[in-house]
Amino acid sequence: MMATRKTSGDGDSNLLVEDQEDGGSLDSQEWYSSHGPEEEDDKMNYFTDGKTQIDFVLVWETWRDLSCEQPYRKRQKYFECLEKFGLDMEEHSFQEKGDTLHFMLLSAPWPVLCYFAEEMSMRVPLQTSPAQFSPWLSQVLNKLSIPNMLQENVPKQPPETFTCPFKNSKLSRYPGSENHATFFTNTQRHQILYEILACAPYGNSRRGEVGMERLLCEKVLSAAYPLHDGTYAHTPGTPSEQLFLRQILFQYWARWSKWNKYQPLDHIRKYYGEKIALYFAWLGVYTGWLLPASLVGMFVFIMGFIVMINDIPTTEVCNSKGLYIMCPVCKICPNWNLSSVCAHYRAGVLVDQPGTLFFSIFMSIWAVTFLEYWKRFNAKLTYRWDCFQLHEIEEHPRPEFTVLAPLTIQNPITGIEEPYFPESRRLRRMLTGSMAILLMIAVVFMFLISIILYRVIICLLVAKSGNESLVSSARRIASITGSVVNLCCILVLSKVYISLALLLTRWEMHRTQTAYEDALTFKVFLFQFVNYYSTPIYIAFFKGRFVGYPGHYNTLFRIRNEDCDPGGCLIELAQEMLVIMVGKQILNNITEFVIPKVQLWWLNRRLSKVKTEENPWERDYKLIRCNGLFDEYLEMVIQFGFITIFVAACPLAPFFALLNNWIEVRLDAQKFVCEYRRPVAERARGIGIWMSILEVITCIAVVSNAFLVAFTSDFLPRTYYQYFVNGDLTGYINFTLAKSPAHYTENHTLCRYRAFRDSDGNLTLDYWNLMAIRLAFVIVFEHVVFLLARMIDFMVPDIPESVEIKVKRENFLAKQALAENESLAHFLGVNTSLVLRSRHDPSMGFASMQNFTGEQHTM
Repeated sequence: MMATRKTSGDGDSNLLVEDQEDGGSLDSQEWYSSHGPEEEDDKMNYFTDGKTQIDFVLVWETWRDLSCEQPYRKRQKYFECLEKFGLDMEEHSFQEKGDTLHFMLLSAPWPVLCYFAEEMSMRVPLQTSPAQFSPWLSQVLNKLSIPNMLQENVPKQPPETFTCPFKNSKLSRYPGSENHATFFTNTQRHQILYEILACAPYGNSRRGEVGMERLLCEKVLSAAYPLHDGTYAHTPGTPSEQLFLRQILFQYWARWSKWNKYQPLDHIRKYYGEKIALYFAWLGVYTGWLLPASLVGMFVFIMGFIVMINDIPTTEVCNSKGLYIMCPVCKICPNWNLSSVCAHYRAGVLVDQPGTLFFSIFMSIWAVTFLEYWKRFNAKLTYRWDCFQLHEIEEHPRPEFTVLAPLTIQNPITGIEEPYFPESRRLRRMLTGSMAILLMIAVVFMFLISIILYRVIICLLVAKSGNESLVSSARRIASITGSVVNLCCILVLSKVYISLALLLTRWEMHRTQTAYEDALTFKVFLFQFVNYYSTPIYIAFFKGRFVGYPGHYNTLFRIRNEDCDPGGCLIELAQEMLVIMVGKQILNNITEFVIPKVQLWWLNRRLSKVKTEENPWERDYKLIRCNGLFDEYLEMVIQFGFITIFVAACPLAPFFALLNNWIEVRLDAQKFVCEYRRPVAERARGIGIWMSILEVITCIAVVSNAFLVAFTSDFLPRTYYQYFVNGDLTGYINFTLAKSPAHYTENHTLCRYRAFRDSDGNLTLDYWNLMAIRLAFVIVFEHVVFLLARMIDFMVPDIPESVEIKVKRENFLAKQALAENESLAHFLGVNTSLVLRSRHDPSMGFASMQNFTGEQHTM
């Protein structure tokens, strides 16, 4: 059984805006015929009258065992408040045997849209022009008359617009303003409804009983979402002109067969907003830049095989037989022959070879160049999408902050009274929260020490087994199993900390959504940096450094400190990277593929007991709520850290990242198009604080690679021996092995161990010479790379000069467009087309536009 209820605004909406001449309402057929297929929406996304467009849907469930009077009263008060805002409302209920599912359809009338559009400084077009943007590769290939295999013609290309903030008093100046049904886009209508729903109270405002998000947390509402534009599937053979925008995104973006095509960024922006579109733009650019890094990494790795075959020290190790008797790894362990680790030593040469230095420098420069390119590409995108000055003129306080802030203060720029939270109180809360962060970081170090002890104990147990093949692989077995255990600990700690970080960030009361997200991002990344990178940092820079020597071994909890693998610490670091980075990527991809489908199955199964009709609002309710892009960014930034900070140990890391990102783009696209409810579009100027984090990671990567090559790799000891000791690498193994002191009587035999010490255990002159060379190398490496980075940064401006000029010019013309003088408005009508042409014609600079306007004044 279905019951419906229709309510509308009671007239209070007339107080929101000036009286406007009614433009009339079009029925569905008239709207489609007049507006054209480019803005066509799902024909079912309307009230039962077929004319009132559905802008938002609220859902609640009243099962027999969960019915309660208090949620009912809160909902009624909330709906009464929405009616006072002037919203049109229509309720649909589906019931069977006492179990009821309710849908409240919401629509904002024209006066309400106008009022909130002005309050939100919503940008509307003054003039449109067909989009003519194309990637730089397409431009180069077109000049060379070479077809671009990545390019694809996507139908219904959104036009490029010249926009300005909406002013209700200047309504007649905007083209298309006479058609109230289509003047504001779907995403703009969603944004307006979200603003209303987030600010509408349902109880005592001082207790925070305000807004849709609070009702969702209290389970008074089950869901709140805007509707998708139809289904993503379409009938085969349907002309592209008749496809909905969601169907276009599925057909030309979300399908696996489109892995080698450009993403339709303008279509993504039109449907999901700038924030989501910029994420996919950044992910696409990052994935594209991984291709050259992967090719160079594979070349270096292949070169490692050639070096390994002809490597003199490797041959010495494998042919040593019983020449080098090595000291035992524990008191009760036997001595062992160096030749037994021949395979391990060969594997170490694959990553520890001369190409390591070249690849470290290459990846450091690659990271800097990639970020500079993204800054410029981001500036061009935000200019095209009218977000270039977003933070300066448009960002408003968060609805939650507006409600819970205890004070108000006059905005020095706008002169408007705004909610205010004292900065001193926020700082005190942030300091208190930092104590929780430090506590969680301490927990990470406790787990790190536990993993170290675990590896030592496993190594001892394997070494005591008596099996010669197992004894020679004791360190490798302990290292691999320790990496798997470490990955499990990392994933568990991540889930716990993210929940804590969300709670602390809400408590800090940040004014804007950007400030809130930046604070949350900083907290989570600081912890995740320690969580994910602590073990690789330990292996790269600390493991094997504090072992001691026979007769004077250092201990941790009475257990001898662990030493590096016979093949070197670099091969262990490569293994740790592959287990953590690749293992995490595989688990994430499986999770992103399986969990949404399980959630969809469970939600549909739970709702199967209620007989419903296949309406758009019910169809979208059976989808999953989108929780934003935080997890997506975090995953990619952690990956970026692995392939830059520790890339010297694993040249194949960029290749594995490239494979993952090709899959990640399509998985994320399918989630948004097919499995998620439509999120409310958000505007953004860039990727936010993630950009600053990437820059910090790049600087850390330069320092890290310098120390990896200098202290962890064998590159400098080999070079020192070859050029200052012997002339070639013959005898290098004997050079690096010290003899146990004469008074060392453990196991009653003399043995060898890896160190630059004399027979008394004292450091030799070669050790101090190498230390000086290593420190000098670090200084030279850092200065050269940072100098090159600064030169790139200086020569390549973050914002193209043409974009800066066009932004200033458009700001001037926007003021002209809204002037009272009709002659100026006519003057603008000529010049806006000039601005739009200047977007696509780099040769048309500021001077040429000045000349043009001067000619117009003389006419």
